[in-house]
Amino acid sequence: MESKTMVDRLGEKVSQILNEYHSLKGENEMMRNEIMTIKANCELKDREIEKLNEDNAMKDLEIEEIVNKIESILG
Repeated sequence: MESKTMVDRLGEKVSQILNEYHSLKGENEMMRNEIMTIKANCELKDREIEKLNEDNAMKDLEIEEIVNKIESILG
């Protein structure tokens, strides 16, 4: 059985490193895409929360106006 030369062993190690690099590069890209999707969803939720807060403020004003009208009617 022939023993592997240093060049062969080095070549195998380089191949392993390249395979791991490509694997991690793909995983990194998937995570980057997932982060972008999460950020977009977060932005949509933030806009919806802002809209609901504005709606709440408008409802509070309407309630205050109704209470003022009732108080003016009752004297």
